[in-house]
Amino acid sequence: MGVANVNGTSLYYEAHGAGRALVFLHGWGTSGRVWDAQAADLSRDHHVITVDWRGCGRSERAATGYTIADVTHDTLGFLDALELKAPVLIGSSIAGAFVLEAALAAPRRIGAVIPVDAGVHHFSAGMREATAELLADLRADRAGTLADLVPHWYRPGADRAVIDRTVRQLLDSTCLIDRLVADQADYDPRPRLGGLRVPVHFLHGELDTEVPLKVPRECAALIPGAGLTVIEGAGHMSQQDQPERFNTALRAALASMPERAA
Repeated sequence: MGVANVNGTSLYYEAHGAGRALVFLHGWGTSGRVWDAQAADLSRDHHVITVDWRGCGRSERAATGYTIADVTHDTLGFLDALELKAPVLIGSSIAGAFVLEAALAAPRRIGAVIPVDAGVHHFSAGMREATAELLADLRADRAGTLADLVPHWYRPGADRAVIDRTVRQLLDSTCLIDRLVADQADYDPRPRLGGLRVPVHFLHGELDTEVPLKVPRECAALIPGAGLTVIEGAGHMSQQDQPERFNTALRAALASMPERAA
């Protein structure tokens, strides 16, 4: 475990194992703990790094910096702080946007990107209205809104203890992360995806009701050489819903993307 000072903010991270560097970024309001099953498996033959981004987990609750551009900037700064050479960036939910933006901004610094159940965009004309309603509900009753929202991130019948831990992580994060929800409502990288020059492979839960499968399918079609693997029986948190299937798919994706020289 360690703390990296990135853009004036202290970010907590954990690193295990040796080999090809894999940097795991969690989704909105959670923490690096959502990757525990991946860290335990992949660290046997990879250098696995999980990081809590600003305002979340065990990282500093900074007063500013909660836009997609800001957290992307933190991600690149984190790679510099740890002196990581051509790592693979793996981002869950909204962190799928962070890893794609990092690859667009600095392709020579990144080996590959794997967006997971990525909240890249929803192709929905009603996205702004739905976002405004969610933000209003969070302001009125944060605990109740999250208790209703989070179960939909998991497959039907998912372990209640896992859901409760996720709700707890969200409640422990600063409410300033809500700015990312508003930012995401207008985020659509599709016109720029064809310019990606690093290997990309999407992993996506078959049962994801938060981000439908049409989203990664369309995004992958826009990126030269991109791949997509659907995780059977998994919801929006596929790495926790079906960890063994997810890890198998992740290893296969990594094998399809040869390690790049730094």
